[in-house]
Amino acid sequence: MSNTTSDKAIRTTTSGSLPRTDALIAANAARTLADDGFTLQKTPEFDRLVAEAVADVVARQREAGITLLGDGEFGKAMSNAVDYGAWWSYSFQRVSGLELADGDLFTQPDAVSTPGNLRLTSFPNRRDRQLFPRVYSDPVDVGGVSTGSIATAFPSTTGRLAYTGHDAVATDIRNLKAALRPGEQGFLTAISPGSAARVGNQYYATDEEHIWAWADALREEYRAITDAGLVVQIDDPSLAENWDQITPEPSVADYQQFTQLRIDALNHAIEGLPTELVRLHLCWGSWHGPHTTDIGIADILPVVLNARVGSLSFEAGNVRHEHEWVVWRDVAVPDDLVLVPGVVSHATNVVEHPDLVAQRIRRFTDAVGADRVIASTDCGLGGRVHADVAWAKLGTLGEGARRAIASAS
Repeated sequence: MSNTTSDKAIRTTTSGSLPRTDALIAANAARTLADDGFTLQKTPEFDRLVAEAVADVVARQREAGITLLGDGEFGKAMSNAVDYGAWWSYSFQRVSGLELADGDLFTQPDAVSTPGNLRLTSFPNRRDRQLFPRVYSDPVDVGGVSTGSIATAFPSTTGRLAYTGHDAVATDIRNLKAALRPGEQGFLTAISPGSAARVGNQYYATDEEHIWAWADALREEYRAITDAGLVVQIDDPSLAENWDQITPEPSVADYQQFTQLRIDALNHAIEGLPTELVRLHLCWGSWHGPHTTDIGIADILPVVLNARVGSLSFEAGNVRHEHEWVVWRDVAVPDDLVLVPGVVSHATNVVEHPDLVAQRIRRFTDAVGADRVIASTDCGLGGRVHADVAWAKLGTLGEGARRAIASAS
């Protein structure tokens, strides 16, 4: 394998979420809820609006220089301009066995872990929040952290989980494929078993059973996407950000064992799927906080690289983790794994210079070769930065990819 860039263009993509139009946000906000209190109702008019919006967002990506195209996650409801949870809350619309119950991730009791017995605590009890309570409670206009609003309430598992989203994922597939030109490749995102299983569990006897139940349910969504010839990006921020949700800080060995279960469940869910059509997205959570309690990527790669996927998407432009690119010079990257580093970040409104983007890309093409790198965004841009900033970032991503090749010639 050559360790230099080739004459081919560097491929580019996104991490999924892109800014929704004002019309789409308003249409989602106007949707009615079913009797269960969290299932959003659709209408033919709404479906037409989504299809038109997907066609437009694919065209805009193409114009920006993106080559592996997504639907912007427009099939996942976002009813507010700032929403960090649409990638997750969509799953509540597609799985049965859920209902609203007392307590959720923000109101559940805090949990204390012990060596060999790790438990996730509540979101407000996360260690980064405890270190910076004023940052997380002060208004955004004075430098505080906002997580926005979500489209629906978070339910809990109260019965046997089963996938019911066949029509919804078929619509996502149809909208994206209709927007693609002959020869173009597209991708759709889906939540991982480990991340999905962080909702409350009042039915399964153990957390492990709960995770495996989600794996069995979600594999139907993954298969539908790959059967359509599209790449499925499986979003699993829990692999990294669970570290911050365990208190007190655990040992790395305990955390690796805790995380291996989530990788095992993922491998079960994707068993039999074409590896080249499965991409795993790893991040430390997309909220704009200090992130001082993030785990280093070197400590979780020994487990993450056990995932039987064709490509791995990860943050490499976020200032808390950009320095970790050096890890990839020494780690034993599987020969068939494509790296999808984030080279423009969702965590800042500053638009990266294309020369910086090119430099970031070259770090990875020099390590594994240009044919095994797809330049991307750190995390979803939709709901995290202003729409105009997001599109400027995609433009500089496309230009940076072009300059990465030029600088190597």
